[in-house]
Amino acid sequence: MNGSKRSGALRRTHGLILAGLLAPFPLSALAETVAQTAAPVELESLTIEGNKLYDMPPSEQTGGYTVQGATVGTKTPAPLKDIPQSISTYTNEYIKDRKFVHLDDLAKYTAGLRVLTNDSGRSSIYSRGYEYDEYQIDGLPAPMTSIFGTVPSLAAYDRVEVMRGPAGLFSSTSELGGIVNMVRKRPTADFQGSVEASYGTFDTNHEQVDVSGPLDSQGRVRGRFIASRDDTNGMVDYNAADSETYYGALDIDLDDATQLSFGLNHEVKNITPNNGYPTDTSGNLLNFSHSKFLGADWNYFDGKATDFTAELTHHFDNGGNGRIALRTSDRDADYLYAFTRAGVSSTGTATEGYTGREFTENTVSMDASYSQPFEAMGNVSEFVVGTDYKNYHNYYKNAAGVLGTINVNTYDPTQFAEPSNIYGTSTATKVGTQSEEYGLYSKLTFRPIADLALIGGARLSYYKGSGYTTTLASGAQTDYDQTISAHVTPYGGAVYDLDANNSLYFSYSQVFKPQTESNQAGNVLKPRTGEQYEAGIKGSYFGGDLNTRVSVFQLTDKNRATTPYDENGAAITTYDVAGGKTRIRGAEFEVSGKITPNWDVIAGYTYMDTKVLSGDDVTTFQTMPKHQASLWNKYTIAAGPLEGLAIGSGVTAMSDFYMDTSTYRVAAPGYATVDAKLSYPITKKLTATLDGTNLLNRDYYSRVGSAATFNFLGQSRAFSIGARYEF
Repeated sequence: MNGSKRSGALRRTHGLILAGLLAPFPLSALAETVAQTAAPVELESLTIEGNKLYDMPPSEQTGGYTVQGATVGTKTPAPLKDIPQSISTYTNEYIKDRKFVHLDDLAKYTAGLRVLTNDSGRSSIYSRGYEYDEYQIDGLPAPMTSIFGTVPSLAAYDRVEVMRGPAGLFSSTSELGGIVNMVRKRPTADFQGSVEASYGTFDTNHEQVDVSGPLDSQGRVRGRFIASRDDTNGMVDYNAADSETYYGALDIDLDDATQLSFGLNHEVKNITPNNGYPTDTSGNLLNFSHSKFLGADWNYFDGKATDFTAELTHHFDNGGNGRIALRTSDRDADYLYAFTRAGVSSTGTATEGYTGREFTENTVSMDASYSQPFEAMGNVSEFVVGTDYKNYHNYYKNAAGVLGTINVNTYDPTQFAEPSNIYGTSTATKVGTQSEEYGLYSKLTFRPIADLALIGGARLSYYKGSGYTTTLASGAQTDYDQTISAHVTPYGGAVYDLDANNSLYFSYSQVFKPQTESNQAGNVLKPRTGEQYEAGIKGSYFGGDLNTRVSVFQLTDKNRATTPYDENGAAITTYDVAGGKTRIRGAEFEVSGKITPNWDVIAGYTYMDTKVLSGDDVTTFQTMPKHQASLWNKYTIAAGPLEGLAIGSGVTAMSDFYMDTSTYRVAAPGYATVDAKLSYPITKKLTATLDGTNLLNRDYYSRVGSAATFNFLGQSRAFSIGARYEF
């Protein structure tokens, strides 16, 4: 790679094996030709080298709030300004500075991402009006479902890459909101380790140990182990949460150009859930104490998730790169909790109910790809071809019921005994789903002139989905089955370099989303389809240390399942029709990186206008504020008696939001919160920290739901102190 010569029969053998496995593409002949090439390809004065970003160092090594490039939505690494869509990266340093535990904690402080609050690791994350229902580990997907607690911990990841908007080329059946890619922390060539801990308000504490280094004398085998624990008693009484992460990684150099890598990440969550507050019967938000708990003392959520990844990569002599990767995910969750089921009457009474589930999920995803730079018209272009596969299978038992009546002013969480045999009730059900998708994809980045990149590609998908719902008491069951063959998803974009630092871009992308609802004939509705147009200008300054983006977009979605109505205007509830259509228009601004060598910043603003063009209202659209903004910056003193002192501060703000029902509106005003931090190196290896959130103790609702529940107060003022020792 990078024009360097590589030789050796073993290396050539590994390259042939990898290329041969990239069926159904005819790459074996290409790999054979490549393996026999002993030097970079030279055409006149142009030398074809490999993509240097394959050797991009991790963000924990480079530091700061930005990185050189990303892979999300591109398959091959590319500079941020060369990707014609909205890409944001959140580095290891930024995640540590903000003390984020789970992905949803990061998203709360990110303009353009909307979090519908719940317990940490159980919140829903939205982008451009649509929920992220998958997340990737090094480009390999698995479902992400907030209610089952599968929102991942951040402890095992070097950085988070977020793509806003459809990415159907490499993930055609994903949600329209885009892709979240988690890039793993990898073993290091040199021995390193760290221990860190912190303690703060609400008995919130964090402990982590991280050890990495070579496992043999030549450094060809490297390992890493991370153990992390986060625990809190919470702002709300009883609402305790404990999260543990255990991560192990192994990298093996089979030769100078071939690497085999393994990663195993195990997460455990134990939570006493809190479901928020009710409104009055007219939808007006009430003035509850921040510590008020309207669940039961027996509320529990127990969840665990295990992700295994394996990856084989090979760098060919001519700059080509091959990759085969596998991910398996196994998740289990068991929960039972009480919450209010109705608005509060004028006398302070409400109905209390419960919900419970036992959930199991097993998924497999695989990807094989080959990328190759080549010379054309005096410039270097690049293509990538590949195939992928994913199989998602889950089932759960579901139960719900009524406990009785409470008075919210005098309620005691011990009022009701824990219900027994909840899955033996007449309404308890068992739900199972399975989906399977095969895909073939290709993308070409062609440069007819040095300053213009034309990007085009297409994906061919085969999808099969099935599911059932069984009433446990009676055994009555309904089923659905759907097959979609040879669905083509196109993609197109262009990037024009205005100068060495700025580029204009445009892109068009599509996605389709299979549905499970049925029409009057009992057939599953055809998939939802969406498309996005996006344009903007990106900048990269100071050698890539500072990146900026200004963009505008329009995203439409049609065929959404919606309620039909008869000739008298009455709703028909026995079937659905694919008549829903929505449109989202918006604009975004983002800047991340170093303004000066000692001043790091990450900031963004998003404007979004959502509109339902036909069909039922999309209530989650209503909870998307039109305006969102966030700013975080850190200045490190470079000299003098306070050398090394870092001062961080930030603001997170959004405009008002609401949710409508047929009879009332639940509305919350916009808000802004202020956070800050100090860190100081006591020695070269020991650093102390002090963090404060919501310093002005702003009283606000972070989320609204219905009159019954899901109205959440935002986190009140909190502080924590901590220390990190590196060895």
